[in-house]
Amino acid sequence: MALTKKYKEALSKYDNAKEYSLEEAAALVKELSYEKFDASVDVDIRLGVDPRKADQMVRGVVTLPHGVGKEVRVLALVTPDKEEEAKAAGADYVGMDEFIKKIEGGWTDIDVIITMPTAMAKIGRLGRVLGPRGLMPNPKAGTVTMEVGKAVTEVKAGKIDFKVDKTGIIHTSTGKVSFEANALKENIEELISTIAKLKPSAAKGTYFKSVTVSSTMGPGIKIDKSSLKSI
Repeated sequence: MALTKKYKEALSKYDNAKEYSLEEAAALVKELSYEKFDASVDVDIRLGVDPRKADQMVRGVVTLPHGVGKEVRVLALVTPDKEEEAKAAGADYVGMDEFIKKIEGGWTDIDVIITMPTAMAKIGRLGRVLGPRGLMPNPKAGTVTMEVGKAVTEVKAGKIDFKVDKTGIIHTSTGKVSFEANALKENIEELISTIAKLKPSAAKGTYFKSVTVSSTMGPGIKIDKSSLKSI
């Protein structure tokens, strides 16, 4: 792939073979971002687990102290008795059957779906549409619950879910380049701390193999793991 002029300029501003402290990387990722839009700051964490084995799957949720920097569109698929609770908490769309029909028709203009355990029988058939887009509600992610209002509030405040992929990597967004460097640092620290607590007992050897930070289209910055408090 041919490198653009701006990408080459970004590469010239740092040493891609060096490992930086998290504090340095949080500041550097802002400097290396050359996009004209407010790019996301992404983190890639390679773990020493075998996700093909059920006892080494790493999945969880974390509320980032400074949020993710974007308006999260929430659909609450709930029964009538829970509609007011969902609306009061800030859900963008609230209902049940009408939205199920819309989704069956291909509508997925949302970021998170929150629903109730009693509604999963209806929602299960939407798996072919929602699954590939990462929108299927899941109890482990806190999106299937009777505490609908609380779940909506948490998602709106910056709660995200993450899951290790088949190659052993967790990839997720932790903010925007417009954030203050310290806010980015604290968001990443919170994510790392949460993942550290989820280490499977079956995982042997080094748990955190590598941590890399980048903006949406910017180069990856390797993090010196010794600078991470929770590792």
